Amino acid sequence: MLRAEVLQAYREVLKATRKSFAGDTQMLKASAKEVRTKFEDNRKVTDELDIQKLINDAREASHFVSTMIVQAKLNDRGGYEVKPSTEHAGATLEVPSEEILKKSA
Repeated sequence: MLRAEVLQAYREVLKATRKSFAGDTQMLKASAKEVRTKFEDNRKVTDELDIQKLINDAREASHFVSTMIVQAKLNDRGGYEVKPSTEHAGATLEVPSEEILKKSA
């Protein structure tokens, strides 16, 4: 039972990262690697309460990635555009500076 929940939580986090970072190969690879590492780091946890907490943490992470992360995309004019979707309704938007965006490109 717990194994199925762990696998479902793992898939949920990966799905959230694939959606949030769609079109950004570098972030897709890095986020998938990070998710895998986090789950591998906890592979030997055997206490059911600890496992349940880790599952809840993964679900919270999935929700956070889905609702709080919006990628800025470079437009034709050389600026960046952010297009939040309905999942982001009610979230506070923090717009990074041009300097930060240029460093990440």
